[in-house]
Amino acid sequence: MCWANSNSYEESDIVIVGIPDQSHSHSIRKGTALAPNAVRVASNKRDVYVENKIRSIAHTNSGRSNAKIFDYGNIPRKDITETFAKFAKDSKIPITIGGDHSLTTPLIKAFTENTKPISLVYFDAHPDFLSSTRDFYGSVLYDILPYIDKKSSVLVGIRSPEQEEITNIQKYGIKVISPQDIQYNGIKHTINEILKTVGAKTYLSFDMDWLDPAFAPGVSVPVPFGLSDTESLAIINEIAKRGIIGMDIMEICPPFDVQDFTSHLASRLIGEVLSSIKKMPKKSQKSKKQSKEHLQ
Repeated sequence: MCWANSNSYEESDIVIVGIPDQSHSHSIRKGTALAPNAVRVASNKRDVYVENKIRSIAHTNSGRSNAKIFDYGNIPRKDITETFAKFAKDSKIPITIGGDHSLTTPLIKAFTENTKPISLVYFDAHPDFLSSTRDFYGSVLYDILPYIDKKSSVLVGIRSPEQEEITNIQKYGIKVISPQDIQYNGIKHTINEILKTVGAKTYLSFDMDWLDPAFAPGVSVPVPFGLSDTESLAIINEIAKRGIIGMDIMEICPPFDVQDFTSHLASRLIGEVLSSIKKMPKKSQKSKKQSKEHLQ
């Protein structure tokens, strides 16, 4: 994979992991299980980085990162709890490629089990905040409520909510930023609002349909009037610069893509997050030893 610059899980700071599963999707469009490998192929074919460092040639002002990135490969859904608990214990930053968006629920539960509630920035055309039906791709926000800090979490790109979801948003007081809000208020205002809201431990979750279908046609449930790729990039880069504890990118549907545009865009977005993420502290010999002992 183009982003990976380490052959060692032990030495890595960031791990890329795919979860090729769409078992909890209710979408008419099928094929998100193919996305992890499709994004890897797009990365290897189309993305270019300088001197194997995590600096995109399209985003050269972000500087270089000393982060070590390891491609963990794909795991089945049943292994999420064990795998992400291990990532948390080993202080790894996971970058996950799905799969349908319901995967976010078990991985956040496992990754944050022993921490205080986290700040979630949830990029999606839909709030995924249904409570009358549970444990599927439309109930993610409700299912993870105990694990997120509602006052420091934000929904970005929302433009197709159901009435039940609007009621839950109002009930729990989670901030929503729609594409119209971004048009009216501008990118700088939007970035400031998000950074002012989130806390120290921020997790990013992406359903690729937060983008307008003109930029990301290969998604499960495309919705018009979404964000552009450049608008999204500006927002995402600034959040990543502040530091994130993890990220997932879901609902890429390769069978409905056009010339791999959506897989390639997902690949580039991951690369830009990696190039913007704040520099990783050097690991001490003690932490390296503990990591090795844990893996044995």
